[in-house]
Amino acid sequence: MENFPYLPFSAKIEIIGINPFVFLPTPVLHKLMLQAGIDKGKIRVCLKIEGFEFTQTLVKYSGHWRLYLNTPMRLKAKKEVGDQANFEIKFNPEEKVHPESPELKKALTLNKEAKVKFQSLSPSLQNEIMRYISGLKSEKTKEENVGRAIQYLLGKGKFLGRKTK
Repeated sequence: MENFPYLPFSAKIEIIGINPFVFLPTPVLHKLMLQAGIDKGKIRVCLKIEGFEFTQTLVKYSGHWRLYLNTPMRLKAKKEVGDQANFEIKFNPEEKVHPESPELKKALTLNKEAKVKFQSLSPSLQNEIMRYISGLKSEKTKEENVGRAIQYLLGKGKFLGRKTK
């Protein structure tokens, strides 16, 4: 696996809606795209904010590439919206591992209609459903939520605050 060098930069933390972010300087963004071998879609990155390491995804939104900074990142770096911060960033070639729910996989195998609907969902919604169910602790709660997910997929209810269409 290739080891990419960190690209240093300094940026002011801005906000759009409720989401703090920074713009990458154009030369850094271009070098990062070269590391990743892409110029569209999402780019997984390793980054340091004031020396503290994180993984994140660089995304393009409303025509601009933005590096969103969640609360744990900002707290660790002791930085808030309006602050100038020092960053280092590089492409993260590791695949993002998404948790899987054996219970949901089994239920989808048993219900072909729900499986087809699940496969038609966006990857991010599929991951959200899998992550939610796999994170539940008790077997009873998992079983109940797998049932709710199947009903949601069949167009018969709500799941994760979403109504069926």
